[in-house]
Amino acid sequence: MEASAGLVAGSHNRNELVVIHGHEEPKALKNLSGQVCEICGDEVGLTVDGELFVACNECGFPVCRPCYEYERREGTQLCPQCKTRYKRLKGSPRVEGDDDEEDIDDIEHEFNIDEKNTNTNIAEAMLHGKMSYGRGPEDDDTAQYPPVIAGVRSRPVSGEIPISNHAYGEQMVGSSLHKRVHPYPPSEPGSARWDDKKEIGWKERMDDWKMQQGNLGPEPDDSADVDLAIVDEARQPLSRKVPIASSKINPYRMVIVARLAILAFFLRHRILNPVHDALGLWLTSVICEIWFAFSWILDQFPKWFPIDRETYLDRLSLRYEREGEPNMLAPVDIFVSTVDPTKEPPLVTANTVLSILAMDYPVDKISCYISDDGASMCTFESLSETAEFARKWVPFCKKFSIEPRAPEMYFSEKVDYLKDKVQPTFVKERRAMKREYEEFKVRINALVAKATKVPLGGWIMQDGTPWPGNNTKDHPGMIQVFLGHSGGHDMEGNELPRLVYVSREKRPGFQHHKKAGAMNALVRVSGVLTNAPFMLNLDCDHYLNNSKAVREAMCFLMDPQVGKKVCYVQFPQRFDGIDRHDRYANRNTVFFDINMKGLDGIQGPVYVGTGCVFRRQALYGYEPPKGPKRPKMVSCDCCPCFGRRKKLPKYSKDGVNGSANTIGFDDDKELLMSQMNFEKKFGQSPIFVTSTLMVEGGVPPSSSPAALLKEAIHVISCGYEDKTEWGSELGWIYGSITEDILTGFKMHCRGWRSIYCMPKRAAFKGSAPINLSDRLNQVLRWALGSVEIFFSRHSPVWYGYKDGKLKWLERFAYINTTVYPFTSLPLLAYCTLPAICLLTGKFIMPEISTFASLFFIALFLSIFTTGILELRWSGVSIEEWWRNEQFWVIGGVSAHLFAVIQGLLKVLAGIDTNFTVTSKATDDEEFGELYAFKWTTLLIPPTTILIINLVGVVAGISDAINNGYQSWGPLFGKLFFAFWVIVHLYPFLKGLMGKQNRTPTIVVIWSVLLASIFSLLWVRIDPFILKTKGPDTKQCGVNC
Repeated sequence: MEASAGLVAGSHNRNELVVIHGHEEPKALKNLSGQVCEICGDEVGLTVDGELFVACNECGFPVCRPCYEYERREGTQLCPQCKTRYKRLKGSPRVEGDDDEEDIDDIEHEFNIDEKNTNTNIAEAMLHGKMSYGRGPEDDDTAQYPPVIAGVRSRPVSGEIPISNHAYGEQMVGSSLHKRVHPYPPSEPGSARWDDKKEIGWKERMDDWKMQQGNLGPEPDDSADVDLAIVDEARQPLSRKVPIASSKINPYRMVIVARLAILAFFLRHRILNPVHDALGLWLTSVICEIWFAFSWILDQFPKWFPIDRETYLDRLSLRYEREGEPNMLAPVDIFVSTVDPTKEPPLVTANTVLSILAMDYPVDKISCYISDDGASMCTFESLSETAEFARKWVPFCKKFSIEPRAPEMYFSEKVDYLKDKVQPTFVKERRAMKREYEEFKVRINALVAKATKVPLGGWIMQDGTPWPGNNTKDHPGMIQVFLGHSGGHDMEGNELPRLVYVSREKRPGFQHHKKAGAMNALVRVSGVLTNAPFMLNLDCDHYLNNSKAVREAMCFLMDPQVGKKVCYVQFPQRFDGIDRHDRYANRNTVFFDINMKGLDGIQGPVYVGTGCVFRRQALYGYEPPKGPKRPKMVSCDCCPCFGRRKKLPKYSKDGVNGSANTIGFDDDKELLMSQMNFEKKFGQSPIFVTSTLMVEGGVPPSSSPAALLKEAIHVISCGYEDKTEWGSELGWIYGSITEDILTGFKMHCRGWRSIYCMPKRAAFKGSAPINLSDRLNQVLRWALGSVEIFFSRHSPVWYGYKDGKLKWLERFAYINTTVYPFTSLPLLAYCTLPAICLLTGKFIMPEISTFASLFFIALFLSIFTTGILELRWSGVSIEEWWRNEQFWVIGGVSAHLFAVIQGLLKVLAGIDTNFTVTSKATDDEEFGELYAFKWTTLLIPPTTILIINLVGVVAGISDAINNGYQSWGPLFGKLFFAFWVIVHLYPFLKGLMGKQNRTPTIVVIWSVLLASIFSLLWVRIDPFILKTKGPDTKQCGVNC
């Protein structure tokens, strides 16, 4: 893939493809031999007889001899894969538990390896495409496979470890679509490995082993000890769970159980004690309280098993980045999506791209794809400027190890930038780079200013050709490679990561599925051009705040034991530019630091739309790999008495046969059916279908860059997804504007688990709308997406029970994400009840006894105790918790309410709503946007609730003054209820009033309230009017 090859544009039905100049010769495959240990990454090695070392005779899991000895001596003595206890092999010292075992085990004929190799599954061989992933040299009989897949050897992305074929017979081509194949070498007659009678050479082998261990011969030097320590360190896990301290979590769980019991007694008391003179108010309040209890259960119990995690980046480097060897870290494709350059400024997108290109990861493993769903020439030209500036910025970042690597954030940080800097040239180069960046900003601003006035004839490119995206709703697909292998070098001559601009085709009459469709287009384009096994997805305003963020994710995804069943690693969202008090809970700390930690202890966090590293195979709809099973006894058809009857292989949905035996089938018919199934699933692109079978990534070397770009144009055409499973089973799932929840939910239903990674330095940072109206519109979009999911076929209430792979507490969390907008209905009613009670003089509760009051006191105490203990184990501050509680009420009576109404209109009447992109533009004045007033209908319900509650407070106090002291007792309960509503809506009122010339809002509120009360009190007393009527002084004895 070459840089500066020109813009490539094409359509699904028009011959508009631009000619691509130049071809890149395919790189030669690296000749790496030897089977690899799945624990430390070293070669398994051979025995003294020249045979492959096998640690476990049950499953053949590849482990080298040092790891085998270490596990037997210091570990659990169990095979990591089949959990069978390691048996003592020849040359191994005895450990505890070996006394009852014989020296050598004879399992030579337990499995008939030769027969297994002979009866290889032909259909699975077609699916694997004769790839080079651990398959050895090609066979000559490729004519029996379809030309789409057969005979195509994958070119592994650098860092891949192909498992070469050993010289012990025919290589297996089994069902290893999701795992490596580790066959047993066939036993030979007289093999000393399995023959327990052969003892010749035993002493010699034992001496050799002792020599290796340092128990015989000369004393090892210090360097050997250091190397051994490094090997031991590299063998350790790349991450570990850190459970919450029992002193913090156990009291928390006990209070939850106690609160549940108290809640049950409270609701029982409320139901059995109605208020007869206010039956409607009582019934409404009880229904609301029951719903609140149900909503609390859905939210609380998924937080039962919270955990933390630690990663070990040094071990990752020791294992996959060894000095003098090829870098073995997995390649990563990074997706950045943008739509409207007016709401998502190109400078913001440019900073995100620059932080990606400068990240701490091998440059040949990074490919950055920019999705411009608005087909904006401003975005295109700004990305071209960004690619040029990256040639200066990337080497500067890596030379001085600066953080963060987004220039706007780095130069605006109010910290000591000289800390930990020792190079004498740093100050000079920093000043020069800051000047370069300011000039870069001026060029980007000029492009933005130019884009505000669209020419009558449309935009014209620099070479005089019209911009293909002049009509944003009717344009061909476009791809531009800005940085690549050819021409992608910085000012110092070092290679830069790939940078690719993509704008998918759009035509009238086609459903494009908004952001989810754009992300699926990027998945297919990257699958054709680079096909990395992992993908990082970011919003255009989320830059890399931690240059090692991807390495953090690789500690989970590349872990030999844990990573195979991990579909994605989700990072928390952190934000810049939020006011110190976080008035509208933009940081969402309670969700990211409490709820997500709880889910990580169950089946993993939900996908939140950005800052997530995916496994490509999980997005392709595959299920997680399963451990090997022991062969079961089968019998022939003529003898049904023993074993089970052989079943014919049945073709599964994923295109993999259910049995390894295909004898008796028509091979051509079976292969044709498999090929048709893949085209129905992934679409009619031979190159892309082939890439989906390459688990470790890589692209076919037989295709030229021109052919790959032409195929990439084809897979982003607007009709490519027709009659395929894209959006329903593959990629980002369609059906909701919050496609992230659906996508993660489908993966969890297939049995995958996700990981929540919270590094000490935030991995990514973005911008959040601090203005009240923009914040409410953002929450409205999220809530509307949840309502759409609730009414769709993918609703967690009824979807995913068939396979039973989704854990119950995880399902509770997903149900909570879809039903929380409906809480707005009882919340609106509950916030209105105090004003009605104050105005009518009635109350929702009857007079309670001393014993009944204990239920209320216990309930309030359990609520506060739960919150305090939650803050204790999570580290969230009480101010953040209180802001979250306030905005729960504000959003509940405004955005969530409108989301429910719009969702019902869409389901019942088919009235759709437009998707509004959240503005990422910032105000020049610090927090200036916080005080901007933008009217929206979302402000009406909370404003109404505030007014009627304030009026109710004034009316209630006036009525109590008018009726005497006996009415003050019932008034206190009503006033407490009303003040609860007013205090929760206080940030909303503050945002509604704006700056008010910097007058504190609380002064205005209390001034109005007290003025009203004293005015009514003054009218009641009337001190300047003589009393014409009064009590008889003779009767009362008081001189009136």
